[in-house]
Amino acid sequence: MSKPQNPVQMAVIGAAHGIKGELRVKTFTGDPLALADYGPLYARDGRAFQIIDIRPAGTVVVVRFKGISDRNAAEALAGTELYVDRSMLPDDGEEDEFYHADLIGLEVRDETGVIGRIVAVHNFGGGDILDVTLGERKGVLIPFTQAAVPHVSIADGFVRVDPPAAGLVDDEESEAPGRSGFDPKGRPRGPKDAGGNR
Repeated sequence: MSKPQNPVQMAVIGAAHGIKGELRVKTFTGDPLALADYGPLYARDGRAFQIIDIRPAGTVVVVRFKGISDRNAAEALAGTELYVDRSMLPDDGEEDEFYHADLIGLEVRDETGVIGRIVAVHNFGGGDILDVTLGERKGVLIPFTQAAVPHVSIADGFVRVDPPAAGLVDDEESEAPGRSGFDPKGRPRGPKDAGGNR
């Protein structure tokens, strides 16, 4: 296979690990070791990377790529994002599971109509968060929970938000607990990572 036509990010290469060319890699697959199951991974510039060894190491995996045999070669790859073509990923997820790549670019709507667009999906450890541009406001973060985002339609190209639950209302009443949209009883929407898992 050549460079992906419809790329989905699977991982990002971090720091070199040791002196034999191994690298620490942050994966976006449900099972970090499943990164090796997708065949060659590709950088944005089309370079292919074949995994010849992978093992867990805390929150990342340590990977040895074919052709990378020393620390200098490994250090040169730090920050490289790795992709596969969307066709390599399973489509058999549950109803409330979505690939991050499928959410990026969707319109954000409320009861009045289109109010913005999703530009990224983040997870800083407390659940998935939609990074949204609302008019002139960039970097508005909305928790991706059932309460804050009650409807997602990939086919129609939009998500519907509940402004109070999403933390988009700045009145006195919204200062009550739960204003941020992080409802401790709220069920996460659960975007699928690149490996198809929540």
